[in-house]
Amino acid sequence: MKITKICCIGAGYVGGPTMAVIAQKCPHIQVKVVDLNAERIAAWNDEDLNNIPIYEPGLDAIVGEARGRNLFFSTEVEKAIDEAQIIFISVNTPTKTYGKGKGMAADLKYIELCARQIAKIAKDDKIVVEKSTLPVRTAEAIKSILDNTGNGVQFQILSNPEFLAEGTAVSDLLNPDRILIGGDTTAEGQEAIQTLVDVYANWVPTDKILTTNVWSSELSKLTANAFLAQRISSINAMSELCEKTGADVNEVAKAIGMDSRIGPKFLKASVGFGGSCFQKDILNLVYIAKSYGLNEVADYWEQVIIMNDHQKRRFSSNIVQTLYNTVSDKKITFLGWAFKKDTNDTRESAAIYVADDLINENAKIAVYDPKVSRKKILADLDYLESRKAEDNANAILSFEDPYEASKGAHAIAVLTEWDEFVQYDWQRIYDSMQKPAFVFDGRNILNRAEMESIGFVYQAIGS
Repeated sequence: MKITKICCIGAGYVGGPTMAVIAQKCPHIQVKVVDLNAERIAAWNDEDLNNIPIYEPGLDAIVGEARGRNLFFSTEVEKAIDEAQIIFISVNTPTKTYGKGKGMAADLKYIELCARQIAKIAKDDKIVVEKSTLPVRTAEAIKSILDNTGNGVQFQILSNPEFLAEGTAVSDLLNPDRILIGGDTTAEGQEAIQTLVDVYANWVPTDKILTTNVWSSELSKLTANAFLAQRISSINAMSELCEKTGADVNEVAKAIGMDSRIGPKFLKASVGFGGSCFQKDILNLVYIAKSYGLNEVADYWEQVIIMNDHQKRRFSSNIVQTLYNTVSDKKITFLGWAFKKDTNDTRESAAIYVADDLINENAKIAVYDPKVSRKKILADLDYLESRKAEDNANAILSFEDPYEASKGAHAIAVLTEWDEFVQYDWQRIYDSMQKPAFVFDGRNILNRAEMESIGFVYQAIGS
């Protein structure tokens, strides 16, 4: 099948960048990204590329090149489904907040709604691609819905999980470690797999395109995120032991990372991992294991989450204890709110939970983040429902300048590893703060000797 039209349902962190790169690399294919959120679509269509809804280095240039040529953003979902030969489903799959599996299982209501909408509209054969992170055997449910429409349309369901790291999503898409495509072992399923392989082969070497059955593909995504998160929780667990014994976690990480069997990646101690994927996917994995009666497997992976939550609480508790066991009416400046650098995504950011703990102790939080708005900061805190929205608004001060954010502060907490933080005039910041002036380096990006030579009381995770 020669592909000329693709659509993607969902214009979020996965769908938008992925389709932009496909459009750039496949100018012969029309790519439509559709979403019911009119405000989001309007932002993707904004003439000023600085206003597109997702910040990723290099994404604005790619969108600018392809948009209007063969890349389109629209709210006309039904029309795009009708015209497309390949339909990517890239909608949110949050953790359930209700019913069976509450707090662990993935909420698949948006996936089911997409499947039912495709079934209702499709008039000819389609390839439907799972791009969202989904539990094993979700494709089976999608296929059941699509195959029972009664209109004679034939569907092939493929699993094509994303392996993007926010902050490097564009380079991950342009030069992926691998592209994973899972499908049926039937002749029709293999033909559908090859059709999608041919799309990616426009820029990805075929030896980096891995094909499997659909179940292996779905489970591989959950497993990859679980393994990465496990490494972070492992080094964070050692960071606490380092603090007690006099070891330095950075030196320990370097020593073990030089072992080729371990490697250096994801061994940077921090206040904890965040983002939309790690916690959600591990909880999903835990739920799946429990549903099969694999309680020991579930307990093993759940400990990764327990350690991550502990690291966040430990960081905020350390701030309180160091500041003479009270932060009431003290100004604590947060440098960073996004869960990692080079993204404006704040989902599950450690900053949210550390701020929540400190506000409960009556601290005043001053926030500077180069890419996160006050509106988003307050929305993150309000989502926790720990207190009234007006109380959050009164407790949070937001600034567009880090030096202003730091004036009069009793302490600074580094919550995101933005490169610019290392380049600040830290003497100027120190001079404007209350004395003694404290720095709590939750991301281990500042130079301890430099901070202490200026006069800061400096504390970092694991040192």
